Amino acid sequence: MKKTPVAESGRHTLTGLLAVVLVLLITVSPASAARVRVAVAANFTVAAKAIGVRFEQATGHEASYSFGSTGQLYAQITQGAPFEVFLAADQVRPAQAVTAGLAVADSRFTYAWGRLVLFSRDESLVTDETTLRNPGITKVAITNPVTAPYGAAAVVVMQALGVYAGLAPRLVRGNNLAQTYRFVETGNAELGFVALSQIARHNKGSHWLVPGHLHPPLAQDAVLLRRGADNQAAREFLAFLKGLVAAAVKTRYGYGTGN
Repeated sequence: MKKTPVAESGRHTLTGLLAVVLVLLITVSPASAARVRVAVAANFTVAAKAIGVRFEQATGHEASYSFGSTGQLYAQITQGAPFEVFLAADQVRPAQAVTAGLAVADSRFTYAWGRLVLFSRDESLVTDETTLRNPGITKVAITNPVTAPYGAAAVVVMQALGVYAGLAPRLVRGNNLAQTYRFVETGNAELGFVALSQIARHNKGSHWLVPGHLHPPLAQDAVLLRRGADNQAAREFLAFLKGLVAAAVKTRYGYGTGN
């Protein structure tokens, strides 16, 4: 039977649609998707999770995260932990990783600039720096200054304000910023120095945004580790971290967007 023009047109349309579907299937095929293992400083937890979702939507690759203090994560890297990308809370450890031959030299860049805040779940407790001179404060939470840059910055701030000696006996130290925040959230400490990103998405309690001139800049560097040098997903993750989509997430959570 002779095909009509309408039938012939329909056949070509169907063929074209099938070709498009086939291309899409090839593009997002699970066989082409990969996973990148990322060591992430605890302050960047929420932002990293949001970026990971968008990264997977855009590329099909999965970002698998391990969170902790920068010092703890770096120690794990030196001991052979299977991380492929390192998102630190400072610039020191990524540079050390490069020097030690654990990271790819030309891959290091600043992915975010952090901000430090003094936070309390009490809505009226924190006003400004004078809160640290309140004699009624019994516990102030900070992150271990040896392993966490935000903890080191908190110590510098207290020293700059002349209150460190008086507060030292009242300090409680978290292993990472997530634990430090929990000390304050649960009432185990009236105050705590945490990252702006940890409170940026809620209006709970009260806080004082610490002026940047009171402590060294909280520049946070990323680096491609040697274990990830041949993983295309790792390289794509770092490229995505530099892009506009990731920048929007960082801004939403109170970070400067890096370089």
